[in-house]
Amino acid sequence: MRIARFSIDGNVAFGAVEGDQPDELVLDIIKGIPFADFELSGTKVPLGKVRLLPPVLPSKVVAFGRNYAEHARELGNEVPDAPFAFFKPSTSVVGPGDEIRHPSFSEELHHEAELAVVIGRMCREVPRDRVRDVILGYTCANDVTARDVQRREKQWARAKGFDTACPLGPWVETDLDPGDLTIQLTVNGEQRQLGRTGEMIHSVEDLIVNISEAMTLLPGDVILTGTPAGVGPLHVGDEVAVTIEGIGTLTNKVVKRG
Repeated sequence: MRIARFSIDGNVAFGAVEGDQPDELVLDIIKGIPFADFELSGTKVPLGKVRLLPPVLPSKVVAFGRNYAEHARELGNEVPDAPFAFFKPSTSVVGPGDEIRHPSFSEELHHEAELAVVIGRMCREVPRDRVRDVILGYTCANDVTARDVQRREKQWARAKGFDTACPLGPWVETDLDPGDLTIQLTVNGEQRQLGRTGEMIHSVEDLIVNISEAMTLLPGDVILTGTPAGVGPLHVGDEVAVTIEGIGTLTNKVVKRG
């Protein structure tokens, strides 16, 4: 099931996305929230008549860096022996079609296409064989990074945590095996990144076991799993699109921060 979060006439709701052709997609409005038992209402709205929002509002975004060997090497970094985590705040999250506002304190903004895991239930110290039980589904993410600030400040809070630095969407796909999916990114239609999730050094199971040893994960929390090689610059006016096999495409435009 594809679960979207959307607004229509000032109201916010979740809906199940139905259909195959882009111009024929409809939302069957969900009674309740997707983190508990729910029913489909049978009330359907054409996707083109709503505004898609970030598919979830996480309490935290836990991101894992250098989880693709070629990406680590392209930036001159060693491949870590263990998962390497950092945070992006909830205020960095935006949805499909939202603007990425180029921060005024950076002159080197980069894109990073990533598979995002959405947590479906409160959990901690998750054993490996129960990881799939705590996952609601998967979505596309762009770990937008002020690369010059990242190098200069060492700590990554400003470089990766500024407002609009975490586009998510377009929806959550609940029925998906994340083991070996194509992940790609284009800028103005030109391919910049192309890889497969099977190239990850640490699997989805590895990452959730690792972080849940340290902290409680809440429904709607998001885990970013790393980016393949090919990261590069974004400029004001660019349109950047992340496409992941079995999920869909997340598109955002870069604008000057007002």
